[in-house]
Amino acid sequence: MKIVALLAAIGALLAPAALAQTTYRLMTGPQGGVWVPIGGALKAMWEKALPGVTIQTSPGAGIANVRGIDEGKAEIGFGNSISTVDGLAGAEPYPKKVTGVCQVATLYPQYFQIVALASAKVDSVGDLKGKVLNVQTRGNTAEAISQHVLKVYDLDYKAMGKVNFVASYNDAVSQLQDGHAHAFTLGTTIPASSVMDLGSVRDIKLLPVPADKIAALRKINPGYTQGVIKAGTYPKQDKDVPAVVYAAHLIVGCKLPEDHVYTMLKTLAGNLRDVVAINKAVDGLTPKAMAADIGVPFHPGAIKFYKEVGAM
Repeated sequence: MKIVALLAAIGALLAPAALAQTTYRLMTGPQGGVWVPIGGALKAMWEKALPGVTIQTSPGAGIANVRGIDEGKAEIGFGNSISTVDGLAGAEPYPKKVTGVCQVATLYPQYFQIVALASAKVDSVGDLKGKVLNVQTRGNTAEAISQHVLKVYDLDYKAMGKVNFVASYNDAVSQLQDGHAHAFTLGTTIPASSVMDLGSVRDIKLLPVPADKIAALRKINPGYTQGVIKAGTYPKQDKDVPAVVYAAHLIVGCKLPEDHVYTMLKTLAGNLRDVVAINKAVDGLTPKAMAADIGVPFHPGAIKFYKEVGAM
């Protein structure tokens, strides 16, 4: 009986530890963007690889995710190279320097896209003056880029007929479909599902951001680069369109356990096919490319993995 009692006592002491769960909050992106489904894939693979860990996903945005992790409101998130670097520098729209965010992996290029209804007769960003423009809510990288792009054309929100701050790409598209807006901006991969949806019911036009404007943008943030949305990416798009490009990356709180971040990264690298199924822009991604230096300090767990595979 004494042995049974002793075993019961030991079991009682061990039970809380056995039942202990760790919950990590993962901030993704706006509905209609690619970060939401990728976040779902990461949740599934990480919960399987890390027994006792639960991943809780929630919508977010590039700037909001960086601030959320730095302020302890989340542990993991997606970021955009240009706005994360701004956070480290304490540049607008960040109220102070970000110190608790670490790099895990560079993932793929993001395209800033300016989509107008063909009926709006808008051929360039300069033609948006007096038009109704949909942008994302504050805290979204694409909203900040929208201001920068307008600035290099000597425009601002006050020059628009109206500016709507819309929570999701899907909502922005609905307003254009209904004729309540002339154009909207977004930052995601190509082709974007929300733009495809709009192009299936309304004739659309992508507005170019040419090289001279990219040069002006780089004076605001050196993370901006020139890219091209190739002809045929969207319905009735018969010409290449020069566009603003930056990198999407995965970030975590610098205080996360090294072994957890190492396992998350190793699992991601070993299951990239699951992410490619969601976002073809990830196809061909290698550990070397994931370890690219974008000006954000690496988490020790990421460094351990990259050194192990010879990528760093």
